[in-house]
Amino acid sequence: MTMPSKSKVYEEVLKELRHFIEDQGLSPGDKLPSERELAERLRAGRSSVREALRAMELLGLIETRRGEGTFLSAYQPFQTVEILSAFILQEATTRENLKATKQLLEKEAAIMAMHQLTLEDFQLLQDEIDQFEPGIDTFHYAFFCVIFRVIENQLLMKIWKLMEDFSRTIHQPVYRIDIYKQIVEALRTRDEVYLERLCATLYK
Repeated sequence: MTMPSKSKVYEEVLKELRHFIEDQGLSPGDKLPSERELAERLRAGRSSVREALRAMELLGLIETRRGEGTFLSAYQPFQTVEILSAFILQEATTRENLKATKQLLEKEAAIMAMHQLTLEDFQLLQDEIDQFEPGIDTFHYAFFCVIFRVIENQLLMKIWKLMEDFSRTIHQPVYRIDIYKQIVEALRTRDEVYLERLCATLYK
């Protein structure tokens, strides 16, 4: 397998793994070759194969059994993870689509939460901002977890968490803390137009 560029390695390994599973006719419950063997078959680096397998495990496509190996998972139809993983493993524009969908979910959650946030919730958001340190890759997750908990929509939160977890495996987030401070202020003043504009700048 020839890798076109470093930025494409991750997507290429995932695509090749999907093709390998299809070509071998593997079904849920079947065992995958070892990491070393997969790297040799796919002509990819072991670190790239390892990251791809981690992402597949996160998505529920495979499971690792200690002392036994890695197996295809027996997931049920219509599970969120099946729909999302099928999309992620096949689309060439994964990164941009994932970012746009996450952004949409976060914007809608913030608007829904706007009239439900309590003083305690605002304090939690402020605490996250006060504890922010450059280089920490979980700040965004912790900040929006406060918002998603407020709207009490478990399905929406589960979908967002899955996408947020996966997105951190394919790129290193860079946070502009000033935008999050402005988001808190927009929530406090219930300025929906300003809030939408701010959410649109989170990934630029």
